[in-house]
Amino acid sequence: MDLTQTEADALLAMEKVRANDDAYDFPGVARGVTIPLVSSNKREDFLLDMTRGRIELRQVTYQNRARAIVVLARLDIAGPPHTNPDGVQIECPHIHLYREDFGDKWAFPVPTQFSNLADIWQALQDFMSFINLTSPPNIQRNMV
Repeated sequence: MDLTQTEADALLAMEKVRANDDAYDFPGVARGVTIPLVSSNKREDFLLDMTRGRIELRQVTYQNRARAIVVLARLDIAGPPHTNPDGVQIECPHIHLYREDFGDKWAFPVPTQFSNLADIWQALQDFMSFINLTSPPNIQRNMV
């Protein structure tokens, strides 16, 4: 499903809230979890994906999807570099943002609003703020 850039930007900027009061465990090594979100007006559904690498303990991906399959934003921490469609390589950490006709194939340096990417729990808090998640889900920190 392709979106126009205007639609994707509006979905990313849209206020999001947790879809339920369930508790979710922060994923362990080589694990992932998907958490449902909704827009504050309940008209749009979103997903928050969290996945962890299996070898590099700091390798984490946080992703926000709209309409089940459209990646609006993805933060990659401690993974490999990414080569953009124009051939430019972006080192990790980096953030992927939806671009019309390219989906999530473009990566960019992480914005300065991310305060501490070495702390994967803090990076999650910053990512939730970045995607405008104003009422976050109940995520159990456990052993991050």
